[in-house]
Amino acid sequence: MENESVSGRTAAVARNARFGKLPERIRFHEMTEERQASPSASAVGSHDPEASWNHFSCLALDLGL
Repeated sequence: MENESVSGRTAAVARNARFGKLPERIRFHEMTEERQASPSASAVGSHDPEASWNHFSCLALDLGL
């Protein structure tokens, strides 16, 4: 029994040496960044209703109905 407790303590010491403690918690405001949108970036993601039919599949159109 004594040998098992010694090996358990040894394992705990080895685990603590390897992993140590958990890293500090990162707050939400430290993970986010707010930037002003540039005019060129809005043109890339803009919606074009005339060309939107190219992006969707319609079974009725495929079958010629």
